[in-house]
Amino acid sequence: MRCLVGLVRAFATKGVSNIMTTPSEPGDGRFDPGLSAIMSERRQLINLAYRLLGSLADTEDVVQETYARWYAMTRQQQKAIESPGAWLTTVASRICLDLLGSARARRERYVGEWIPEPLPDPTEWSDGRPGGSTVDPADRVALDESVNMAFLVVLEAMAPAERVAFILHDVFRYSFAEVAEIVGRTPAACRQLAWLARRRIHASQVPAAPTAQQAGIVRDFKKAWEAKDIDALVGLLDPDATGTADGGGLVSAMLRPMEGGERIARAFVAIAGLTPDLAILERTVNGRPGLVAQQDGVTVVVLAFDVAGERIRRIWSVLNPEKLRPWTTG
Repeated sequence: MRCLVGLVRAFATKGVSNIMTTPSEPGDGRFDPGLSAIMSERRQLINLAYRLLGSLADTEDVVQETYARWYAMTRQQQKAIESPGAWLTTVASRICLDLLGSARARRERYVGEWIPEPLPDPTEWSDGRPGGSTVDPADRVALDESVNMAFLVVLEAMAPAERVAFILHDVFRYSFAEVAEIVGRTPAACRQLAWLARRRIHASQVPAAPTAQQAGIVRDFKKAWEAKDIDALVGLLDPDATGTADGGGLVSAMLRPMEGGERIARAFVAIAGLTPDLAILERTVNGRPGLVAQQDGVTVVVLAFDVAGERIRRIWSVLNPEKLRPWTTG
């Protein structure tokens, strides 16, 4: 029991990027195989909660609360659960569903545009191929198309039940019968919710450029930005490009998205002129080539790009210090 209490306390002090290991052999004061199996679900819960919430802090809270509920049960109650992994996923999904309702209300009062929190990643990219150091894969959010910024932004526009039904079925391959049990609706209703969400996703997406091509365009953007070359920046941006900045009311940021490639280019040149000591780094942002700007080693903005064809269609600039802290502290 002391071991379990210590484990739950450790959970409360470790973030999603920290490493947690659980010995699988019983005896000699070590954990038993059952506990190891429960802890092996941690990565699944992290992946699920981040896609549903778009927030690392909320993801951490959901995972902690899910495990706390498991350990609040008696040993007999735990043994009566046929599939602990399915139980943990169900509980985490329901917690997320409750959080999504309150989060939506908070974001409606948010100063400016709310952008999902970018995943801290020290990985550099070269021609679209990741390289450099990475953190332990057991505690990372798995990177795929369901975590790129364009995808997460569309998810934000969905109703909570719609978002949960879509992620559980289309991303994590749960049957509609399983989704219905979690969401509290009929399988037919969940099928309809997922269909509506799928239609939103398809309507918002255009064929993405190959990763190597994206990397080349983002690198050219970086060079033009550093050189304050407006013409080069305009040439890289779609004429109807959109730029969105998230300051969270803590940092001065645009209250509404900026429209037009030329306007965006001039804004970036102005930023470069005001901050000559800005260090611009090539980093992977939610699985795609992005940029990170730092001053004196502190991350001040993370840029995510949506590249279609040979032009940049959308730029998301995250300036909220709360969201950027993990990019500096690791």
